[in-house]
Amino acid sequence: MPSSLRSHFSSIIVCSTLCLPAHIALAQSPAKRASHVVTSMSLEEQLDIVYSRDGGGFGSASIPEGALGSAAFLKFPMRLGFPNLEYSDAGLGVGDPRYVRPRGLAVSLPAGLATASTWDLDMAQKAGTMIGSEAWHTGFNVLLAGGADLTRDPRNGRNFEYAGEDPLLTGRIVGATIAGIQSQHVISTVKHFAMNDLETSRMTMSANISPQDMRESDLLAFEIAIETGHPGSVMCSYNRVNDLYACENAYLLTKTLKQDWHYPGFVMSDWGADHTTVRAALAGLDQESSGNTIDSRLFFGRMLADAVNKGEVPKTRIADMAQRILYAMYEVDLPAHRPLISPIDVSADMAVAEKDEEEGAVLLKNMHNILPLRRDMHILVVGGHANAGVLSGGGSAQVPAIGGNAVPINAANLSWPGAPVYFPSSPFKAMRAFGSDAVTYEAGTDIAHASNAARHADAVVVFATKWSVESIDSSDMALPEKQNDLIAALAKVNHHVIVILETGNPIEMPWIHDVEGVMEAWYPGAAGGQAIAQLLYGDANPSGHLPMTFPRTVTQTAHPDIAGVNARSAFDVQFHTDQELFYDEGSEVGYRWFDRQHLKPLFPFGFGLSYSKFGLSDFQLHPGPKNLSVSFTVTNTSPREGAIVPQIYVTLPNGGGRRLAGWQRIALASGKSRTVTVALDPRILAHFDAAHDCWRVPAGDFTVRLANTASDDGVVRVVTLPSWTMAP
Repeated sequence: MPSSLRSHFSSIIVCSTLCLPAHIALAQSPAKRASHVVTSMSLEEQLDIVYSRDGGGFGSASIPEGALGSAAFLKFPMRLGFPNLEYSDAGLGVGDPRYVRPRGLAVSLPAGLATASTWDLDMAQKAGTMIGSEAWHTGFNVLLAGGADLTRDPRNGRNFEYAGEDPLLTGRIVGATIAGIQSQHVISTVKHFAMNDLETSRMTMSANISPQDMRESDLLAFEIAIETGHPGSVMCSYNRVNDLYACENAYLLTKTLKQDWHYPGFVMSDWGADHTTVRAALAGLDQESSGNTIDSRLFFGRMLADAVNKGEVPKTRIADMAQRILYAMYEVDLPAHRPLISPIDVSADMAVAEKDEEEGAVLLKNMHNILPLRRDMHILVVGGHANAGVLSGGGSAQVPAIGGNAVPINAANLSWPGAPVYFPSSPFKAMRAFGSDAVTYEAGTDIAHASNAARHADAVVVFATKWSVESIDSSDMALPEKQNDLIAALAKVNHHVIVILETGNPIEMPWIHDVEGVMEAWYPGAAGGQAIAQLLYGDANPSGHLPMTFPRTVTQTAHPDIAGVNARSAFDVQFHTDQELFYDEGSEVGYRWFDRQHLKPLFPFGFGLSYSKFGLSDFQLHPGPKNLSVSFTVTNTSPREGAIVPQIYVTLPNGGGRRLAGWQRIALASGKSRTVTVALDPRILAHFDAAHDCWRVPAGDFTVRLANTASDDGVVRVVTLPSWTMAP
C-alpha cells in the first residue's frame, strides 16, 4: 500500500458507513471510501471477506444461499449493504453462464492470441467491454480474465488465452481488455502472476530467473497491463518462482506489485494455489480463492484468525487485505451498479466477436493471389469439422457453446479437462452463402476419397485443427491425426490448396512449399465461421500480425524439451521429473531469442499479409532529454482499403536481441497517406537495475528500425542517447 494510503488509513476516525453523507462519499476517492468502510468493520468481519467460498461450480455439494453457482462467491456483512461478489471464469468470455437460469447464454471471443494479433487497442477494449457487459447481465461482477503470461514455449497449453511473447504488446492488449471489462462495473483480474509459462507440473515447478530478467520480460507485461487497465485484482499463480510459491512470494506480491508499482487492489490466489497461512498473508496474499473446497485446507479462515490472535499476523495486515478488496469494488463503482440478470444482445455481441476474428486472423501465405476466392469457383472444403463449427480452446477459459457442442462427443466419463468444444458457426455453411452449390465438403477422414474429390475443384480449403487445453502442454508442434498427410495428399492433386489453421499455438508445416495459401485463424470464437468466410471471399481484408514467433521446429526454441510432458503418472512427475526450470535465456523471449541466436523462423513475430499493399517513407527520430519518439508516413499503394501495423524495434548499445518499442495500426483507403508519430516506451530502451531498484537507459548508440516484422532489416536509423534513470 502506498505511504499516503497508510497514513490516511491509520488516522481516519472509526465510524459507521452510514454516518458519511452520500454526497461526500461519492466525491471521495475509491481508496478513501474503502478505508472508511474498513475502519467500521470488526476484525471478525474483515477476516470473513479475505477468503471466497466455492460458488457451487467446483467440488461443493451444494450452491451457497444467494450464489449463482460459479467459480466463487463472497457475501459481505448485511449491514454494509454491498452486493455479493460472484466470480466467473472468463478468459475469453463468461465461462459460467450455464449456472444462471434460465438465461444461460454467453458469446465467446476468439482466442486471446487472435485479439493480440489485431495489434488494435480499441478492438481489445471493445472485446473486453462486450464480455464485461455479458457478465453484468448474467449476474457476475468479478471476471477471472486478463491473462498476461508470456509465450516462452510454443507448446504451452494455455498460450491461446494470452497475448503472445512480447511484454509491450501483451501489456497493452491485455490492459485494454481489462479496461473494457471494468467499464461495465465488473472487477477484472490480471493473471497468472507470475512466470506461469507452462502447464506441465504447474503446481510444483519452480521458474528460476534473475530479478532483472524477470522485470524486463514477464513482469514488464504485467506492469504495463496494470497501468493500462487498472485491474481490481491480481491473481497469483500455481507455480513456484525462484523456489517460493507465487502466492507466498514477497518479492512478487509486496516488493514488486504493491511497493514498486503502488498497486492498490487485492491479490487473490488461483484456485488451489495457497499453501500456507502466515507466510502467504505476510507475503502479500489478500484473498484465498474458494479455499473451503479447492485448497488442501482453509488457510484464511479459522487458521488466519488464530494466527492473528497469536500475534503472528498483525491486525493491520487483515485491515489492509479488506481495504484492498473494497477498493476494487469502489474503483469500478460496483456498489452503485449491481448486476441485473437480463437478456444479453446475442446478435450485437456476435458482431464484436466476428470483428475481432476478422482483424486477428493472420494471412501467412498467399501465392499467386489465390485469395480472395472468386464466387464462381468450385471450392472443396475439407476437414476440421468445418461443416459443423469451429474449434475452441479448453479448460477454465471455455465458454459454453450457445446451442451446444457442434461436434457432439460423449464426455460423460471424461474427467477434467473434458472434450473439445466446437462452436456451431460453420465455415462451410458460411462459405456457401458466397459460392452456393459450388462449395462442397469432405470430412477428410478418408484421404484417398478427399484427394479424388480435390482433383475436380478449382481450389481446396482444408481446415486443420489442434486442441490446446489448460493443464496439458503439447509434447510437439505437429498437427495430430494424420492431418499433415491429408494436406500433402491434397496438394499433390491440386495446386490451389489453402490451409486454415484453428490452433492455439504455432505448428510445424512440412507442406508449406506445396500449398498456395495459409491463414492462421487461431480459435476463432463463437462467430468464427462467418468471419473466416468473410476473409476468404474478400468481404473482410486480413490485417492480423503474429504476436508470437512460429519456429520451423521445436529445436529452435530456448527449451526444446519440456520436463515431464510425457509423464503418465504422479510417480513419474514426482520422482522422474526435474521440478526446477532455469530460464537462462532471461529476458530474450521469443523473437528476441531468435535475433540473438541468428535463427530464421518459419514466420517471424509481427508477420502478416493483406489484400492491400503499403509503402513506408520519411522515417525520422525525435530524441528528447529523457524520451524518444519516431515519425513516418504510410501510403496505401493498392486499389483496396486495408490496414497495416508498422513496428518500431530498438537494439540497445550493449547488444542483445532487438525489442519492440512501439507500433501503430493504421487503416487507409486506396491511395491515401498518413503521417504518424509514435512515442517509444522508455522501459524498452532500458535495463532494470535490480541492485538499485530502478530502470537505467544506457548511454550510447541505439539502433532503431521501422519494419513490418521482428526479422526485417527495415529502415534503420541510429541515435545517440545519454544515460538516464527512471524509478520503477
